[in-house]
Amino acid sequence: MGKRKSGPFSGQQISSNFSNVTNFPTFFMIKRNSTVNETFHTVSPFLVEKAITETIGEVKSTKKLRSGDLLVEVHSRKQSQQIVKVKNFSNIPISVSPHASLNSSKGVITCGELLNVATEEILKELQSQGVSHVRRISIRRDGQLLNTKHLILTFDSAKLPEHIKVEYMRLSVRAYIPNPLRCFQCQRFGHSKTSCRGTLTCARCAEVGHDSSRCTAAEKCVNCKDAHTSFSRNCSAWKLEKEIITTKIKKQISYPEARKLVKSMTPTPGNSFVSVAKKSSSAPSADRNTDASVVSNSQPSESLTREPLRGTSSLGVTGFTTPRYPSVLSPSVFSSP
Repeated sequence: MGKRKSGPFSGQQISSNFSNVTNFPTFFMIKRNSTVNETFHTVSPFLVEKAITETIGEVKSTKKLRSGDLLVEVHSRKQSQQIVKVKNFSNIPISVSPHASLNSSKGVITCGELLNVATEEILKELQSQGVSHVRRISIRRDGQLLNTKHLILTFDSAKLPEHIKVEYMRLSVRAYIPNPLRCFQCQRFGHSKTSCRGTLTCARCAEVGHDSSRCTAAEKCVNCKDAHTSFSRNCSAWKLEKEIITTKIKKQISYPEARKLVKSMTPTPGNSFVSVAKKSSSAPSADRNTDASVVSNSQPSESLTREPLRGTSSLGVTGFTTPRYPSVLSPSVFSSP
């Protein structure tokens, strides 16, 4: 079992080997220090570009976000060290900090030899290769929690290595693509129950005022209005969200940018992504045979007991398979609480 099939999954940018991966922050947020919440919306782009170039040299890219803050991607470690020391653009006070999420990436490895090895030990041994966190995928079967040989690794680099070395083994790293986040309060995508401002809505019948635990009404989806539950993997809206997330990770762009890109690829009303997804959802699916759910190592997901999800590749990684195991769901960190 020492040798593993190489080749990248769909997902983050892939580096052919770890030596090419940058282990320093490359994306930085620049905000104006202002008592009246001023942003870069009112600042000349000439001033901004000149200030950046004169302090750290030409950077890879600069974008003004909808918030009015700047997102800067640097070329080198030297620029990474220099940019955090910048305090002013001309006479404009600023603050610079590494971006909260763009400087890391998540990948999945599969290794039977690590099945009985503690994640703490795995992390300790792999830290020299840029691994900052290790999470094991677990499944709940017949009331029992079982570990699998699949591990989610977090790397302290925006670029995902194609392989990682585990002593004498060279394991392929597949990009981790989480499943869409669905709120257990209003059943809409993109936020969790804790931050929801909507009304309690049934995930089975789409009516407001009750949950789905004892509902026996006819199935109706809140998001696409079709005759299935709101947690169905055959939902065209779920498939659209999944495509947006995949595009976001694969192209390393923001969610709004990914959504716009996905929708622009199918602009005609009769040939939209949702309409195509609806047609495909009527086809027979092999993802209805699972008899187990996955839980995070830290805490069980609410969907496990109330609304069990079913589906192939339910780990959230394109092309993922689990021989001799039922389908695997994304850890609860990517799900609603």
